[in-house]
Amino acid sequence: MGRGSSGLQSAPPPVPRSALRQRFDQLVREVARFGAVGGAGLLVNLLVFNLVRHVTDLQVVRASVIATVVAIIFNYLGFRYFTYRDRDKSRRTKELGLFLLFSVVGLVIENGVLYAATYGFGWDSPLQSNIFKFLGIGVATLFRFWSYRTWVFRALPAEEPVAGAESFLERRGPGEKPRVRQRVG
Repeated sequence: MGRGSSGLQSAPPPVPRSALRQRFDQLVREVARFGAVGGAGLLVNLLVFNLVRHVTDLQVVRASVIATVVAIIFNYLGFRYFTYRDRDKSRRTKELGLFLLFSVVGLVIENGVLYAATYGFGWDSPLQSNIFKFLGIGVATLFRFWSYRTWVFRALPAEEPVAGAESFLERRGPGEKPRVRQRVG
């Protein structure tokens, strides 16, 4: 029956995943971590926004800018030490500068949506303000995800080419010389 004396079958050898599948899985994990930090940052942003609006007489967009700045600080810490903790840490000053630059662009996008709804259409009830604040955060989040992963928290060089070259060299038969490709051009 193909079973050992214990009655258990041995597990089949693991099937190596393709490089594309590995990159897709890595992207899914990154999006999940980004979403976890972003979701917590969203809560911080909305909580501070509503607290400032309730406690002070500041205008809607000014209260939103304060909340966005608090969320930016919260998010930087979350992204640096959770989402992108494995990324290059050698250029922190440049990283922080780029993070602030792209965060300010995100702040303008986020609060531009709220500004247009409030002053362009007169939608300024607490519910309407929260809806458009949330919508603005959503639009700005798309920009932030792209810019942070592309420019701010840059990936370290991949080790895949080295592993591929080593496995190629291991596949040579005994006594075979490595083949060298010549570049044309």
